[in-house]
Amino acid sequence: MDMSQPPLKDDLASAFAWWREAGVDCEFTDDATAWLGDEASKNDAATSGEAVKPAQPPANAAITREEPKAPIVERLDLLGPNPPQTLEDFHTFWMETPGLDAIGPRGRVPPRGKSEAQLMVLVTDPEELDRGRLLDGPQGELLSQILRAMGMQEDEVYIASALPRHTPMADTATIAAGGMDAVTAHHIGLAKPKAVLALGSNILPLLGTKSPKEPASLREINLGHLPSPVMVTDGLDSLMAMPRLKARFWRRWIEWSAENL
Repeated sequence: MDMSQPPLKDDLASAFAWWREAGVDCEFTDDATAWLGDEASKNDAATSGEAVKPAQPPANAAITREEPKAPIVERLDLLGPNPPQTLEDFHTFWMETPGLDAIGPRGRVPPRGKSEAQLMVLVTDPEELDRGRLLDGPQGELLSQILRAMGMQEDEVYIASALPRHTPMADTATIAAGGMDAVTAHHIGLAKPKAVLALGSNILPLLGTKSPKEPASLREINLGHLPSPVMVTDGLDSLMAMPRLKARFWRRWIEWSAENL
């Protein structure tokens, strides 16, 4: 019998191709497993003839778990003593104020659109190759398709980012704690949209909200001083990488927009 061909080869290849198409090509887990360490300790015990017993704490010992300490972040008044009073003034402030990021004004990407739009689309940061126009790459193309499907003209939507430049792996909780959440709130207040669509799994701290494990499950964020209803969902990069998220986005959008637009 020829055993050189692995059984179910074609079925396995089809299954792997299906998962790759869905954007799942890695296995993820939250808990680290010491595979080699555990196996080595078992082998050593087996070689010495000792029985392997799980470690037990003393009967009267108190088990404590040390919580990681959050970094101390100095909160700054990034808006300054004279915050911009109009959306046009904010655009100038966004492009010229040094303290909004560690690099400075050079290379920032401005928001686009007019105030009091029916919808404000807020992303965490610009695309990597954005220069003079926000979302000028593949993510922007996807957003254009989404807006057309919504029946909206792109030039009637206010499009902005919560950070002034492309910031890979942004620690938005730390950035927000440093005062950038107040800048985002002021920006939305000046734009005065009827509703806000916030795109990004890590954008919630910049909206003044602690990020839950599944931000896409939220239907609305109560920002208190901001009258606009807000829908938070996955980022454009995630929607591009995992098609199944698009279906979930549309289900939530249809329900949410029917109530808020």
